[in-house]
Amino acid sequence: MQVSANKFRHPSSHQLGLRSVLLLILFVVSLYEFKSMGLVGMGMVCAIPVAVIVVYIAFRWKMSTFWMLFVLNYFLMFLERYGYIPMPTSLPNELFEIVLLCIAIIDAKMFLEARFCNLMTFALVIWCSFCTLQVLNDTCDLGVNIGFWYTGARLMAFQLMYACIVCAIYVTTPENVMRFIKLWAICSFIAIFWVWKQRTFGFSQPEKVFLIRAGRTHIIHGIIRYFSVFSDAANFGIHMAAAAVIFYVCAITGKLKNDRILFLLAAVGCTWAMFTSGTRTAIFCMIVGFMVFVFLSKSIKIAIPVTIIFGSLVFMLAFTTIGEGNSMIRRMRTAFDKNDASASVRDINKDAISKYMKDAPWGIGLGMDATKIPANHKLQRLSSIPPDSEYVFIWVHTGPIGLVFFIVTTLMIFGSACFIVLFRIRNNTLRGIGAAICSGFVALHLGGYANQILMQFPNIFLFYGGMSIIHTMPYMDQKFTEMENKRLQIAEEKKRIKKEKKRASRV
Repeated sequence: MQVSANKFRHPSSHQLGLRSVLLLILFVVSLYEFKSMGLVGMGMVCAIPVAVIVVYIAFRWKMSTFWMLFVLNYFLMFLERYGYIPMPTSLPNELFEIVLLCIAIIDAKMFLEARFCNLMTFALVIWCSFCTLQVLNDTCDLGVNIGFWYTGARLMAFQLMYACIVCAIYVTTPENVMRFIKLWAICSFIAIFWVWKQRTFGFSQPEKVFLIRAGRTHIIHGIIRYFSVFSDAANFGIHMAAAAVIFYVCAITGKLKNDRILFLLAAVGCTWAMFTSGTRTAIFCMIVGFMVFVFLSKSIKIAIPVTIIFGSLVFMLAFTTIGEGNSMIRRMRTAFDKNDASASVRDINKDAISKYMKDAPWGIGLGMDATKIPANHKLQRLSSIPPDSEYVFIWVHTGPIGLVFFIVTTLMIFGSACFIVLFRIRNNTLRGIGAAICSGFVALHLGGYANQILMQFPNIFLFYGGMSIIHTMPYMDQKFTEMENKRLQIAEEKKRIKKEKKRASRV
């Protein structure tokens, strides 16, 4: 009797063989990429199996994936500094956003219930369309280069749209709105702790390398400008200023005691962290942010104390010598010095750029820099002048026409969000969150006028995503009130039980 050899073969042996072939192909491709692109290319290929696992997890736990994207955005530059991301820095963030969008499209119900058909989305469509047309920009006489263009366009335009749509799809309930703000506060506490660690115990080796490379901008007259888990001190300081405004406003307008305490502690911590950055623009960002809140609050009871407190802070810095012994306060006080040397350098750079921009009404093109433009080209010098500002950067790469498009779309987003906060939200706490995000958005853009931080991580996802959430708030107004009343009842019940136990213990 003959027994077939197939009977003793494992039923899934053909699957194992297929996996082995796929792994072999992956190994060969990774070696080829290592030869042609180096470690970055090899790392991208080797990340494919990880990406497959991430996609599977993302489809199974959708909201967990969204919160992972949130945390990744906040700490992406920190992970990049320590070499934990063997690929272009923005790629993991972009992949997460695309996966989340694909999940929503596959889950038709989730996609159809999303509230992203609004003025903000329309404004970003205008901006993304303009940036798409920039692929035809040949000001530098280099021909059409889709690779260079896409590198610039996805950072300057497409990621804004990704953040807008993803947040509109996944933050659609009152509970998720509160989680969004609270997780932001928790991440801020980590950033505050890390800057405290840097000041108390010193810098790690990767951070020392960064300081050596950026010494001219981060060590000024012996004063170190701290940067925590962010890309640089300017980004850190301005983000902390905008976040402090958001948390102060949430603490003022919230009803639940625990929430107010959490946001107040986060706000105070962010204010302290802002000073450690030595970013003088951050002071003005905070002031303007509170001015926007005073306008949106429509309350004299709120406007008067807020104006007095922060008016006193400005007066102390501008007209007194209080705290002069503290290096951080002394550094911030120079923001009110009209003869400051660094401000003069920025004005000189802008004047030099404006002379070259006469020959580039559409800008030098997205993705173009000094390494890509020939040395003998008349605009090569333009690409090498430090822009010192996100708005100047946009001006250089898209021209005055592009700058006008960006400003108009930004005003459309801000104006639409303010209208919703003023007239379409009834719940005071939800309106306070909306006003807080609007105030932080303005604070961030003021910082972008003076520093190149607007498109840095984690600002795009948090602030543009936050503005997108405001546009969904009118649809959850009633549910937010119900959720808040339920939480208030639970808090009152806990307080009653605590009082009864205390009374019983005295008997």
